[in-house]
Amino acid sequence: MEILQNLASYVLHIDKHLSVIIEQYGVWSYLVLFLIIFAETGLVITPFLPGDSLLFAAGAFAANGSFNIVWLFGLIFVAAVVGDSVNYAVGKMLGQTLMEKYPRIVKREYIERTQQFYAKYGGKTIVLARFAPIVRTFAPFIAGVGRMNYGYFFLYNVVGGFMWTAGFVLGGYFFGNTPMVKENFSVVILVIIALSIIPAVVEFIKHRKR
Repeated sequence: MEILQNLASYVLHIDKHLSVIIEQYGVWSYLVLFLIIFAETGLVITPFLPGDSLLFAAGAFAANGSFNIVWLFGLIFVAAVVGDSVNYAVGKMLGQTLMEKYPRIVKREYIERTQQFYAKYGGKTIVLARFAPIVRTFAPFIAGVGRMNYGYFFLYNVVGGFMWTAGFVLGGYFFGNTPMVKENFSVVILVIIALSIIPAVVEFIKHRKR
């Protein structure tokens, strides 16, 4: 429980933590952000890392001159795309092994359903998953396990990564320093997280109905 509370506090006050990172690491802060986003999107074991809130806060700091917006945008975009690609590769390489070693957990019928789901809704799924915390960490892994065509996956990986980066980094850049946002930053982060989850939930409900 304490770990969850600390994590929630970290995410809600990401602006303060990012300020400390910038003060301590200076230009190396770019690398820190790159590694966090890469890990959040590329490693199945780290879905708890901040994504949306970190991008929004970084955009706000870029507006203050702490980051170069062009470099920030480029690095975050590359980290997001490479992270998803690595996650896909891990799923593709280890998927069969997991099904053989843990058939009760990774059932072949689930993988086949995943293949069918991605075949029909793949592009939309990959793009929407970008905007859903936790989900975006597992979506590329499942795509790899289900052996989605990589060219198809990569196309929507790039599109989703660009939209995600643009939406949150530029959102923070243009609106993160307005008085209302600065005074209610924690509330804004909660709203961002809530809005991020809605598209994925709506699509899931539609799929269940079908």
